[in-house]
Amino acid sequence: MATTERDLKERAIEAKLGAGVDVQRIQEDDRDLMIVNMGPQHPSTHGVLRLVVELDGENVQKATPHIGYLHTGLEKTMESMTYYKALTITDREDYLSNLMNNLAYSLAVEKLLDVEVPPRARRLRLILNELERIASHLLWLGTHALDIGAMTLFFYTWRERDAILDMKEMLSGVRMMTSWICPGGLRGDVPDGWFHKVGKFVDAFPKKLSEYNNLISKNPIFVERLSNIGIIKAEDAIAWGMSGPSLRGSGVAWDLRKSNPYTGYDEFEFDIAVGQNGDVYDRFLVRMEELKQSHRILVQALRDVPGGPVMTSDRKVAPPPRAELDTSMESLIHHFKLFTEGYHPPIGETYAAVESGRGEKGYYIYSDGSGIPYRVKIKGPSFNNLQALPKMVEGLMIADVVAVIGSIDIVLGDIDR
Repeated sequence: MATTERDLKERAIEAKLGAGVDVQRIQEDDRDLMIVNMGPQHPSTHGVLRLVVELDGENVQKATPHIGYLHTGLEKTMESMTYYKALTITDREDYLSNLMNNLAYSLAVEKLLDVEVPPRARRLRLILNELERIASHLLWLGTHALDIGAMTLFFYTWRERDAILDMKEMLSGVRMMTSWICPGGLRGDVPDGWFHKVGKFVDAFPKKLSEYNNLISKNPIFVERLSNIGIIKAEDAIAWGMSGPSLRGSGVAWDLRKSNPYTGYDEFEFDIAVGQNGDVYDRFLVRMEELKQSHRILVQALRDVPGGPVMTSDRKVAPPPRAELDTSMESLIHHFKLFTEGYHPPIGETYAAVESGRGEKGYYIYSDGSGIPYRVKIKGPSFNNLQALPKMVEGLMIADVVAVIGSIDIVLGDIDR
């Protein structure tokens, strides 16, 4: 497509903005347009997202996302590590859904190796993923309300999220980057008292969710502030490759836990939350309903957790039992080679995905038969959802851009890989 004089003028202005100039003006027809930097330090951009916004008064004519300020080369880093060690990188990508990232990566590696996971590990993976979904949605809810000007809810949601982080710490010793779900199962079983802690949280959560709804869901100011802005129709959301609550808010009932069930989701009853109008308020309601449905899944999953091991017995992946290392030279050598050279999947490629807090989180892995992946490609829902932002904010007031960004719940680590 030919480059117009206006395109060249915009590029020159954006270059100045990138160099630190805050505001530039551009003449178009009879209008005096203003091009403004929003970010990358703006608190409502939820990370180092930079938007170059073209304004006619307070109305957005055009918004262009500029990403890359957090780029760390995670995929290339994984391609220089053994499969087991690369697991730790998945924690740091979408750092608010680390257990879901662990699961997606582990499912991909297990497909390459043709490894079966024990029933107890499958159930614990599901429980951990739903706890992580609740924690992720709680952080979104608190910060989204804070962006709009409702401060109280932030402290309520942080209280419950902190309880889930306590569970993760009790399990793994760390509060966020656990790497607890790994190829073949889990790093270890849950400690004594962990199920009691989870049960107390699950029993109390409906009352907490009711508090959130009473505080904000029907608040007339909040409802009016979020309604009829940031609208994206179902066909446009699909065309832009959106997923997760941002897609379901437009009325598309697509959830990988239902359409492509994994780790036992097909054994439980839950509903897919969908919206009708595709606006910011619909995306809010979808996530609120998903909190309720995650609780519903947890209640069912905690009733009859299977016993047995949490790691496969397949020696391609599983280290030998600790007790054998003192008595068996073969086991000691196997342990040494497994953690130094790693395992060697056959030549081939695979893709596995889960329904994370933001949408479809997938890992494509190509194996050349060596101990390290030849190619790793991450499908991050935040990247796809952000693509639709310019369409969603076009014609809105500049103040509405903040609400729309919050409604798609992006994590910049999921975008700048």
